[in-house]
Amino acid sequence: MRNIGLIFGISLLFCGLSGLPAAAAEGDGDLLAFSAGYFDVNKRKDEAGEFRIEYRADEQMWLFKPFGGAMATTDGALHGFAGILMDIPLGGRIYITPSFAPGLYHDGDGKDLHHTIEFRSQIEISYRFRNGHRLGASFNHISNAELGDDNPGVESAAITYIVPFGAIFRGR
Repeated sequence: MRNIGLIFGISLLFCGLSGLPAAAAEGDGDLLAFSAGYFDVNKRKDEAGEFRIEYRADEQMWLFKPFGGAMATTDGALHGFAGILMDIPLGGRIYITPSFAPGLYHDGDGKDLHHTIEFRSQIEISYRFRNGHRLGASFNHISNAELGDDNPGVESAAITYIVPFGAIFRGR
């Protein structure tokens, strides 16, 4: 039940931030995010390197933007996910991006999270450069919300480089 509280808390965070502007800097459009980090940073029982790629749509639905992605670890764990995020400018060039995404998890030779369905909640802070690219750091928690017999959960910390999707084809 503890993780149900976490999911509820994330929902309250989204509602509490609803008065803040949710739009990214004008002209950024859709974004691609590339991350590299440390899987199981908290418990350090099944540590691994982590790599992620995410597509973050510019389409806004109420206060949220849809996104989807995939995560792989150096010990063969995979997590495909899709969810919602808020891209909140804090003034100047700093952004905070909370997100929530359900997904499908396969442990490979890595950490057994005791269910195929896993939920990822994440907070990211990033700096936006003049060309729309961003560099940030994130912390996330993946949990089965007690759908499985056990719910060990896992935390990850990562560095993220975010590129406007159009810039990949324009060479910017």
